[in-house]
Amino acid sequence: MKTQAQKALAFRALHQREGAFIIPNPWDAGTAKLLAASGFEALATTSLGASSALGRPDGAGAVSRAELIANCAAIAAATELPVSADLENGYAHEPRAAAEIIRLAAQAGVVGGSIEDSSGDEKNPILDFNLSVERVQAAVEVARSVGFPFVLTARAENFFLGRRDLDDTIRRLQAFEKAGADVLYAPGLKDLETIRTVASSVSKPINVVIGGIEPGITLQHLARAGVKRVSVGGMLCRLALAHVASAAREMKEQGSFGWMAQAMPAGELRRMFT
Repeated sequence: MKTQAQKALAFRALHQREGAFIIPNPWDAGTAKLLAASGFEALATTSLGASSALGRPDGAGAVSRAELIANCAAIAAATELPVSADLENGYAHEPRAAAEIIRLAAQAGVVGGSIEDSSGDEKNPILDFNLSVERVQAAVEVARSVGFPFVLTARAENFFLGRRDLDDTIRRLQAFEKAGADVLYAPGLKDLETIRTVASSVSKPINVVIGGIEPGITLQHLARAGVKRVSVGGMLCRLALAHVASAAREMKEQGSFGWMAQAMPAGELRRMFT
C-alpha cells in the first residue's frame, strides 16, 4: 500500500518527466477504479461530476465544502493512484480562509489540488488581481506545511467565465507562478495558438482541460504546444449521463432495450472492483 508521501512524489514526478500526460476525472470510487484499471497514472476530481452525482446543477455553491472533501476522500481511497482535487475557489474570498481547504484536502488523502480566482458573483466573476495573488500565496503556505510535497495548481478563470482577456490571464498566471504555485491552469483556452502563447509565457507546468478545445487537437499537439498535463473535467461524467439518457429515451419511446449491447459485462465490473 503506497503512502500519501509516495503518491505525492509520484505525482510530482509526472510533471517533471518529458512529454505530456492525461489526468482523467472520475466522480466517484467506481469511476476512479475503472480509470485506474485503464492504465492512467493519476486522477483528478471534478466539480461537475460531484454535483451531478448528488443530482445538482454544477455551479458556485452546488456542493458544500464538506461534500466536496468527502468526494475527494472517496476517490483518493479507491485506488493507489495519486489524486488531485478541484477545490473550486476555496469556499471563501479571504486568503487564509480559502487556503484552509488545502489542509482539508490533504487530510482527505489527495496529493494535489487547484484553487481558482473566481468570485461566485455573476456580475463580477473574477476576483481582484492582488487578492487573487494573495490567495495563491496563502494556499502555497498551507501546501508546504502538510508534511508531503502537495502539488498546488493555481487557476486563472478569465476564459472559462467569458472574459477573453489573454493579457490579464497571462499576468495572473505569471504572478501565481512567482507566488509559488507548482502548476498553472487557465481553463477555457480553445486553440493551439493561444495555448502555445500561454505555455511559453511561464516556466511552470501548464494544465489544459479538453472541454471546449477545437476538434482534432490531440495529446501530441498539446505536448508540442508546451502543455504538461491534460485533464477532461466533467466530460466523462457528461458522456456517461448521455448514454443513460439515450437508453432511457429508447425504453420510454420505443419500449426496446437495444442499448444493452453496449453495457459493460457484470463479470468485468466484478474483476475491476475486486
